[in-house]
Amino acid sequence: MSITPDMITFAEELFAPLGAISTRKMMGGLAIYQDGVIFASLDSDGTVYLKAKGDFADQLATEGSNQFQTHRGPMGYWTLPEAALDAPEIACDWARKALDAL
Repeated sequence: MSITPDMITFAEELFAPLGAISTRKMMGGLAIYQDGVIFASLDSDGTVYLKAKGDFADQLATEGSNQFQTHRGPMGYWTLPEAALDAPEIACDWARKALDAL
């Protein structure tokens, strides 16, 4: 499955409270940026990931988030906590934490 226009709209609406964001299709998924900085991605299955490492990754793990895995091992992206998927304000709180951690 590939990224559809509806998936792009979902990402834009989810992170709309952040202000101006941009998106770009990359490697079968969608990269999500604010001010040219990638802070999140959306895979072709519709899973939203936040870029995270260190303490921020630990916070996400505590919330039940899962780290993105490839055949080469774990990557620096964690799933957006479940409670944030239908709540743009909560999603943006997490996004701000991701941006601050970068």
